[in-house]
Amino acid sequence: MQHQTPEAPYALVTRTADISAARHGRRAKCLQRLIRLDLPIPATVALPFETVRAVAAGHQPDLAAIMSHFGSGGLLSVRPSSQEQDWGGPGAVLNIGINDARREALARRHGAEAAAALHLAFVETWAVQVARLDPDAFVPPQGAGPEETLRAALAAYAAEADEPFPQDPQAQLAGVLRAMARAWEGTSARLLRQARGAPEDAGLGLVVQDMSLALGGDADGSGVIQFVSSETGRPQMTGRFLPGGQGREALGAERALYLAQDPRGPSLAERAPDAVEALQHMGTVCRARLREEMQIEFTLSDGALAVLDAVPVPRSSRAAVRIAVALAEDGVISHEEAVMRIEPGAVTELLHPRIDPAAARDRVAKGIAASPGAATGRLAFSGAAAQAMRAQGEAPLLVGRETAPEDIRGLSAAAGVVTERGGMSSHAAVIARGLGIPCVVGASGMRCDLRKRQLTVGGRTFREGDEMTVDGTAGVLLAGAVEMLPPAPGEGAETLLAWADAARDIGVRANADTPEDARQARRFGAEGIGLCRTEHMVFEETRLTLLREMIFAEDAEERRAAVVRLLPLQQADFADIFRVMHGAPVCLRLFDPPLHEFLPATREGLRDLASALGKPLSDVMRRARDLAEFNPMLGMRGVRLGIALPEIYDMQARAILRAVNAVAAEGIDVAPEIMIPLVSARREVEIVTAALAAAAERVKSETGAAPRYSVGVMVETPRAALRAGEIAQRCDFMSFGTNDLTQMTYGLSRDDAGRFMDVYVRQGVWPEDPFLRLDTEGVGELLTIAAERARAAHPGIALSLCGEHGGNGESIEFCRQAGFDYVSCSPFRVPVARLAAARLAIASRSGPPMPSRP
Repeated sequence: MQHQTPEAPYALVTRTADISAARHGRRAKCLQRLIRLDLPIPATVALPFETVRAVAAGHQPDLAAIMSHFGSGGLLSVRPSSQEQDWGGPGAVLNIGINDARREALARRHGAEAAAALHLAFVETWAVQVARLDPDAFVPPQGAGPEETLRAALAAYAAEADEPFPQDPQAQLAGVLRAMARAWEGTSARLLRQARGAPEDAGLGLVVQDMSLALGGDADGSGVIQFVSSETGRPQMTGRFLPGGQGREALGAERALYLAQDPRGPSLAERAPDAVEALQHMGTVCRARLREEMQIEFTLSDGALAVLDAVPVPRSSRAAVRIAVALAEDGVISHEEAVMRIEPGAVTELLHPRIDPAAARDRVAKGIAASPGAATGRLAFSGAAAQAMRAQGEAPLLVGRETAPEDIRGLSAAAGVVTERGGMSSHAAVIARGLGIPCVVGASGMRCDLRKRQLTVGGRTFREGDEMTVDGTAGVLLAGAVEMLPPAPGEGAETLLAWADAARDIGVRANADTPEDARQARRFGAEGIGLCRTEHMVFEETRLTLLREMIFAEDAEERRAAVVRLLPLQQADFADIFRVMHGAPVCLRLFDPPLHEFLPATREGLRDLASALGKPLSDVMRRARDLAEFNPMLGMRGVRLGIALPEIYDMQARAILRAVNAVAAEGIDVAPEIMIPLVSARREVEIVTAALAAAAERVKSETGAAPRYSVGVMVETPRAALRAGEIAQRCDFMSFGTNDLTQMTYGLSRDDAGRFMDVYVRQGVWPEDPFLRLDTEGVGELLTIAAERARAAHPGIALSLCGEHGGNGESIEFCRQAGFDYVSCSPFRVPVARLAAARLAIASRSGPPMPSRP
């Protein structure tokens, strides 16, 4: 029988000590690596997670044994060492061990003021972080120096704590360890680190280190240095040095020196050039051996350097990409490791404007962050108002209860969108992501009065034309204009994504409804168009009028005469998209929405329509009532519309196929994928396929050339998924529209779910909003069943996912596992999907462990 060796309660950090990030935390492990690089690290003791847990429970390790590793009379610091740097931890505590006797000894060497300042700093830290006393009791007397302030602080401590300040260094260390251990176990700290991705049982290590005091001349002090810009990632020596300072004080001190020579003020390079040269060498060694750009915390005393700590350089998303690419191009890390170092969400930040983190914010409303980015503009309460503002050179923010398909022109004109209702898959959210504009939906407490054209929230009223800011990344609406940072793809983004494309094993296409969408998709590296919602091309005023004439036609002949006038317009749109994609695959979904969505929603709009059509208002209103359905999303839409009113699909088929032949004459070879929406039965596919074949013959007779195309279906109903085997026999591809499939599987309106979704997720009914993250159990089982049955009946059939889930990493992983050929998402999510797919493919080949980092 094997017996497990109990873990040592602490370890002196040496080259060969048994230190690991999984037991002692990343800071402790990094310090050991720095020692192995021959950097001058002060004596350090690491306490593992289990010891710190014991300390929190009231069981101290052998403090005398720990302190025996440090010289007598010196001071100590304690820093947190969590398993991952981003998980945070309690603040560092410096100057442990100082008391009256040690202060006097320091005063003899460095002066009374310097010694008093060290003692005061520890008293204030101890009082607040260890004794938990009111910080207001330690406000320094006005105009007092360090010695007088220290006396006042010690007196205040004795009065508040009912005991004198502790003099015993061992008791001081015990108190600091206990306070830091318990702070980590506190509820607020636990919730904060869980929000940063730490597991509930994440441990904290503590690092006890001999302090390297630098209290001598002008060239003695502490500093922080790094060798790349945190904002751009470009090579650049940055940081500060503070004479007589401690820890990271230099970064915020007004009297701190620059490091390199700088016209703005004195620098360390002028006072101690050898030290700066040595630091540069250390940075080069760290980069090569630790495979990372490091920020080094150091002290300089009588010309001797000591490195107290080193952490990866803090960086913006732009800098993170540049640094990873530069390391890979220099051979320090591999291309695949560079890909693994960048989170997909970071790419999103590069593509959109964002609010300056330092900017002041006046939050008005909070909602669901439905489309990232930020924009400032003037409130517009209708699509027409948004268009008018845009025509006058203003940036409109479209606000309202929710949006509908007829608002597409207003959405296209808007700089951002905010709605009272809706969720991640509501109309406003989907269109905003496609347009790449910020969007907040389900804004709690916000009330829009469309007649008065005003917005009321929290007792405040805002009117049309008022300036506001929408932050679609944080999901908030802010009053007034806020300082912005422009989109900054930075250097290396295209290179990184090219490496991602080489690594991934699933295709990535874009959902694109217009030629401009298609151009955006190409710019972001989409391999084709996975979903073109052809009805979106009709919501321009002239085209909408033609379609409405068809809706009000009395018989099939009148419908055909009305809709045929749309044919050349649609043909031109399709041809433009084919030209933009230049031979890349294009999947065109035939008309899907119910006809009522093409009619005005208001009486005023119906009156204008009656005038345009030359019909009595009563006839127009009667026809609108006839088209009304109890549940339009489950009514006459999709393939049902195409079968009941075949003139629409016939016109679209001819427009597509004539466009194919038109661009073929220009030397562009294209074979569009024509997708039939909302199928639930094989017979539906047979009827539409026959109509497409007839349209192809007609185009061939008109042009003398047989257009190439393929036919597929959009699986959006549970029945289609279950009958996929027989449906697959009649088509070339299947694309899963997970927005509607989720809606129908759950019996849940994606536009209304936002009203209660937070409650459901918070109470654990669902792990996440199923419109935001694919439900791999329920909806996923339908996808798996459909894929298996479709492939069994038609082994060569292409399978894809084209709902909004297509840009989500977990959904992409599901599609990879299910053997799908590609995913499709809005253009602005294409780079995210490319990177996410690559990271999943790399992880599946190399196993779960991530590459080792400092």
